Amino acid sequence: MKITAQIKEPIREEMELFEQKFRSSMSSKVALLNRITYYIVNRKGKQMRPMFVFLVAKMVSGGKVSERTYRGASVIELIHTATLVHDDVVDDSNKRRGFFSINALWKNKIAVLVGDYLLSKGLLLSIDNGDFDLLRIISVAVREMSEGELLQIEKARRLDIVEEVYYEIIRQKTATLIAACCAMGACSVQPEQTELIEKMRLFGEYIGMAFQIKDDLFDYTEDAIGKPTGIDIKEQKMTLPLIYVLNTCFEEEKQWLINSVKKYNKDKKRVKEVIEFVKNHKGLEYATTKMKEFQQKALNILDEFPTSPYKEALTLMVNYVIDRKI
Repeated sequence: MKITAQIKEPIREEMELFEQKFRSSMSSKVALLNRITYYIVNRKGKQMRPMFVFLVAKMVSGGKVSERTYRGASVIELIHTATLVHDDVVDDSNKRRGFFSINALWKNKIAVLVGDYLLSKGLLLSIDNGDFDLLRIISVAVREMSEGELLQIEKARRLDIVEEVYYEIIRQKTATLIAACCAMGACSVQPEQTELIEKMRLFGEYIGMAFQIKDDLFDYTEDAIGKPTGIDIKEQKMTLPLIYVLNTCFEEEKQWLINSVKKYNKDKKRVKEVIEFVKNHKGLEYATTKMKEFQQKALNILDEFPTSPYKEALTLMVNYVIDRKI
């Protein structure tokens, strides 16, 4: 059985019902919107985020979920989809998971409006049902994701990033949404347990940090299917392997690296040289060590819970995040 199928097994029924509820939560009276949302739903990814919501909810409640859990998972997926649609416009990207992006098929104006529509659908789903605690969790995540993107853009212009700032960027950009999924799962079934909700939020944050560092490492590996090698360097994104090497090499080498990323980031030969330089100066080993530290922190939190199929699936999920090939 594939690892993702193994992870999904203890929540298979919930995920099937979730898909029906999610489809209906997207419906509109506008035919064009329905055509676009139908296109989105039929090209869904692994659905890791709703899986986190259901697995955490069942782990902390002894195997129970509620209608709030389904709404929480739908809100997360609606808002996550909205951010992907907007990201493709911001990045001027024509492909998403191997298919044409919304902006490639229907142009930027429609893509931005569809993103706004999905965002408002998510917010209204919470408001209409009085899920204000769930709404707060996701609203904080949306704010942090926007701040993280802008902080990254600001730093990419000057390339003056230190490790602490990098962690703050990836915490906001990537980890905050996974943290929101785990907090949402706990809050949907145990709304009074604030310490438990915070613990699960932190669990999700650690996984998110490990997930993003793994993505950074893909930029330096030939066999990664997820994205072409060197794409982060071409886009002047400061990743952990590069930051580590910048802060540990000689001044002369540092200037060459900064110059390469700033002025020669479209030069294939130079990008290849940068990749080799980072590899030879232990940038990948350092990033891998940090990724495993975050992984261990997440596993330590899981250790506090009794054995259950949901805990086992979450452990598989944590390990899958850093063992994945794409």
